[in-house]
Amino acid sequence: QVQLVESGGGLVQAGDSLTLSCAASGRTFSSYDMGWFRQAPGKEREFVATIRRSGRTNYADSVKGRFTISRDNAKNEVYLQMNSLKPEDTAVYYCAADLVGYSDYSSRTKYGYWGQGTQVTVSS
Repeated sequence: QVQLVESGGGLVQAGDSLTLSCAASGRTFSSYDMGWFRQAPGKEREFVATIRRSGRTNYADSVKGRFTISRDNAKNEVYLQMNSLKPEDTAVYYCAADLVGYSDYSSRTKYGYWGQGTQVTVSS
């Protein structure tokens, strides 16, 4: 069983930066593929970014160049650095873990464990 706890959300203005953190339980965190997803009101949960156990990263086109995902295996944490935030980035952000290593990194079904989410609100 893996538990994920997100933190770092809040209310910011357009153009500001924010860093989200996700703390994971488990002794083999370095072997997890980790992802960030978000869900805006009335919309489907969508892929934001992923970092594999290898360190390879992928991003949604909507955040590429503005967001950076990283991980600290010694701390069992994954981060999402968000720069140049826009009102359309407003959503609940979720951390997710895949222990198996499925290949479709942008699919919700890849990830078997999810955090409770943290709200990010970007005002214009």
